[in-house]
Amino acid sequence: MDTRLSQIKLRISKLRDALRNAGAHAILVPSADPHLSEYLPRRWQAREVLSGFTGSMGTLVVTLDDAQLFADSRYWTQAERELADSGISLFKIPTGASLQHITWIADTLKSGQTLVVDGQVLGLSLAQALRAALTPKGITLDTSRDLIDHAWDERPGLPDAPIYEHAAPQATVSRADKLRQVRDGMARHGASHHLVSSVDDVAWLFNLRGSDVTYNPVFLAHALIDTTGATLFVQPGKLDAALTARLAADGVRLAPYADARATLGALPADAKVLIDPRRVTLGLRESLPATATVVEAINPSTLLKSRKNAAEVQFIRQAMEQDGAAMCHFYAWFEAALARGEAMSELTIDERLSAERAKRPGFVGLSFPTIAGFNANGAMPHYRATEDAFSPIDGNGLLLIDSGAQFLGGTTDITRVWPIGTITADHQRDYTLVLKGTIALSRAAFPRGTLSPMLDAIARAPLWAHGLDYGHGTGHGVGYFMNVHEGPQSISKAVPDANMAMEPGMITSIEPGLYRPGQWGVRIENLVLNVALDTPEKGQFGEMLAFETLTLCPIDTRCIAVALLSEDELAWLNAYHAEVRRRLAPLVDGEALAWLNLRTEPLKR
Repeated sequence: MDTRLSQIKLRISKLRDALRNAGAHAILVPSADPHLSEYLPRRWQAREVLSGFTGSMGTLVVTLDDAQLFADSRYWTQAERELADSGISLFKIPTGASLQHITWIADTLKSGQTLVVDGQVLGLSLAQALRAALTPKGITLDTSRDLIDHAWDERPGLPDAPIYEHAAPQATVSRADKLRQVRDGMARHGASHHLVSSVDDVAWLFNLRGSDVTYNPVFLAHALIDTTGATLFVQPGKLDAALTARLAADGVRLAPYADARATLGALPADAKVLIDPRRVTLGLRESLPATATVVEAINPSTLLKSRKNAAEVQFIRQAMEQDGAAMCHFYAWFEAALARGEAMSELTIDERLSAERAKRPGFVGLSFPTIAGFNANGAMPHYRATEDAFSPIDGNGLLLIDSGAQFLGGTTDITRVWPIGTITADHQRDYTLVLKGTIALSRAAFPRGTLSPMLDAIARAPLWAHGLDYGHGTGHGVGYFMNVHEGPQSISKAVPDANMAMEPGMITSIEPGLYRPGQWGVRIENLVLNVALDTPEKGQFGEMLAFETLTLCPIDTRCIAVALLSEDELAWLNAYHAEVRRRLAPLVDGEALAWLNLRTEPLKR
């Protein structure tokens, strides 16, 4: 008997019993916690526990006689496998930002029926969309209940890992200065108070880090900032006395995590509170006094932390060098082991690459789960090998490795594809078209303030010309020893808004891809920095920006169909490899240096 499936079916059955007892007819289970985080503490991984789908994004809707998992194309192959025989159907949506689950709920439930969703993990903007769709249909939205406890026995409590300080020299701006900058943002909105609930904003603002969420150096907390001080709501006992005293010297008070809602409710009747509707839950919003004035705008800290200063950029460059050196040592070992005929698997790659990174100065941990996908597994953009399901590296084909690390001075994220055995002309064609997209966007120049989604087509154009495309975004923002996915910029098909303007100091990934389900996948990813571009026409047409490529690791030239590259593209690739060799050679030796020199040889026609 498949115990995993029996557990899922039992939990769904218990969840339906809880719905009946509550007089409700459906429940929405988002991939969310009280901070609307991308990566969730175990307590709030209910969607995964109830469905068995392990992807990082997805929405579960359970009615009394149906269950649907909504996921975008990055996860379709994975979801179909993990949901098989569970009684839960996969609803394929076009993008992660799709709200088709709301339409499905509105069309499925009848007038007079009730949808339950825990308001403490329901984003304010999503709640507004739900009400707009359900109210005209006469469907009630109940956000006062958390029914998950009824279906999830032994649900974990809150994490209790300690909080530590991100200190100088890597912390280049003081806590007091960051608070001052945020208060300047509050003043522009005329706000007396500002609620910050997103954990990366909180960690950045107070120069603190933690490990409550796997891979992200953050901790669970809310912050309430006023014109003279700030209150940080955290679980008691997570900060030591010395750090507590340093916070107090900067006007930061500590309060229990559980007191946030009550404190918000006790604000003065005339308070004017700044909140970000995309980063605050309905539950917190409803805790504010009815008489308070609410100003909805992006968190000032989100914009501030997206723009790395010159000192931070230098630390990031150093982190990229250490990361690149670790990969040289790994790939030198990997290719030698393959040549010796040693048995290895996708799990071996994860273990060995992580071990090499752990040897580098300033390493703290991985920035996301390593994706090592051979052949068909590489066609699943968010695949992850597990002890129960993995492939050996054996035979011919393409191996995709997407990995990254957290260093005290920066966050890395890189994808490379490597040939195993003999590869075909079709492999090379796909690889080269993806590489052309990476190069095209890497070489782009654009006016400062360009909305980042407008750049997306540059990377897709070489693929579009052949009738090809990929289902994920082209690039995401990256934090500074912080979340590997960071806003507000996004190079994607997202609907642009003014906050997505590209500004100097932003770090973004460039990662076009191409996926052939059941066969192979290709993705080539570098991180890039927005830098000012000096042009002769600067005075007349305004400031222009370009990208500095930060990631340092060879792009395997054995996979390239050289005839498909233009002279400019070939020159870019050779110049990139020359820079990789120059920067990494002093940090490696022996077999790793020999491998670096081999893989950075200029490519010729």
